[in-house]
Amino acid sequence: MSHVLAVDQGTSSSRAIVFDPAGAVIAAAQRPLDQSFPTNGLVEQDAEDIWRATIDAVREALSAAAAAGVEKSEIAAMG
Repeated sequence: MSHVLAVDQGTSSSRAIVFDPAGAVIAAAQRPLDQSFPTNGLVEQDAEDIWRATIDAVREALSAAAAAGVEKSEIAAMG
């Protein structure tokens, strides 16, 4: 286990990135998030949409990492 999976949760997207031990990006995936603006200065987002987008980005990044030769068992940490 030597790779790290990072989740970058922003207001406009969920992103997952797999890094090798040297910090190089092995794989990445990003899913956009919907936003609604019910009144001026107010932004709302659906927690279920954020959850699904994050899970989808993680799955896609892990799949891309596997295609690059990195197996799930090589992921030492996720955060």
